[in-house]
Amino acid sequence: MAQAPSRLAQARPVPHIVTEIPGPKARAHVAYDETWTSPSLPRAYPIVPVRGEGLTIEDIDGNLFLDFAAGIAVTSTGHSHPQVVAAIKEQAADLIHFSASDFYLPIYAELCERLANLSPIKGGRARTYLGNSGAEVVETSIKLARYATGRQYVVAFLGAFHGRTYGAVSLTASKARYHAHFGPMLPGIYHAPFGRVEDLRWFDEVLFDKLVPANEVAAVIVEPIQGEGGYIVPEDGFMPGLREICDRHGILLIADEIQSGVGRTGTMWAVEQWDVKPDILLTAKGIASGMPIAAMVARADLLERWSAGAHGSTYGGNAVACAAALATLDLIESGLVDNARTRGDQAMAGLRPLSTRFPRLVRDVRGRGLMIGIEFDTPAHAEEVQWACFERGLLVLECGKSAVRMSPALTVSEDEMATALRIFGESVTEVAG
Repeated sequence: MAQAPSRLAQARPVPHIVTEIPGPKARAHVAYDETWTSPSLPRAYPIVPVRGEGLTIEDIDGNLFLDFAAGIAVTSTGHSHPQVVAAIKEQAADLIHFSASDFYLPIYAELCERLANLSPIKGGRARTYLGNSGAEVVETSIKLARYATGRQYVVAFLGAFHGRTYGAVSLTASKARYHAHFGPMLPGIYHAPFGRVEDLRWFDEVLFDKLVPANEVAAVIVEPIQGEGGYIVPEDGFMPGLREICDRHGILLIADEIQSGVGRTGTMWAVEQWDVKPDILLTAKGIASGMPIAAMVARADLLERWSAGAHGSTYGGNAVACAAALATLDLIESGLVDNARTRGDQAMAGLRPLSTRFPRLVRDVRGRGLMIGIEFDTPAHAEEVQWACFERGLLVLECGKSAVRMSPALTVSEDEMATALRIFGESVTEVAG
């Protein structure tokens, strides 16, 4: 069920070739921004957005862009979906904030129940904790796993990205620069090879045999499909094999669905692609169409081991963000998961021929649903394709070492997908020379 074409999209052709990048107002704003904001922010290209509807973004100079980045896979229902905006306005008019850590906020419990019932948690009975961001609920899951099991070690994967706060960045292993000058990292963390069934031998042959006993490992945290690491899809037996290892040794399996969840892969959760049920599931990016909220859904018996005060958050589960999340889930469950699968098939059919036409440049096209990565031969070529798309009015983002991702809103239409594929193909052709 795609969103109807927006008023902004109908106003002018979308996208159109931008004649000046960046425009004069954008250049002025970039200079202003670089005076006052943290230089740690890794900007991809100089777009200065001021308005968005559906998949259309208008920048400060009036240029229109087709957004296939979705705020890094966040605006799952498109920009400013009318139902989400209405839910935000209605809730804000009644109550903006009342901390659920200290008081009983009705909408907080409503969203917790909704997520617990939607999530494929092992054992069936689940409860939910709400936070503000993906990194925050990653941190929460580390605390819960250690608290509930009495064990200290946590295993993540090479290529993983779990966030930038200390515990989350300690689990992250997609780029060395995320650790540069911040060490030492959180102790008690190991990194396993990701993706191949053969890689699972590492647990018995290396980790449990040479490094730490299995009965001291609290949890394994895994992105069912790696996000920032390059949109890497594991072999079909990998996730079930990981579940078996965890079951055999009493280790908790944490599924980081922060980027892959909420319908993006053509199922509500990516783990459902392999019929795997984790002990803990984390979600954030696509859950509230851009409002800051995140959730940790866990086996009820794990959360019930926490005592009052063991963990909390002043802003987590803010009333307005909860309202946006409930409206978003209504939309996701009303056909957008199916649309993600259909439009994903359309994208793969259009992108795969590029690897045949340009075999030296395009090394791989991979993904599930609307979580698609195109691997290039070098990082420089990936960056050139990203820029060429930007110049033509298409917003995409790099990921991994030399990949470009496509992660549009789940509302993307057939025509919008066709336009994006045309522009992407033109950009690859330009870079190929």
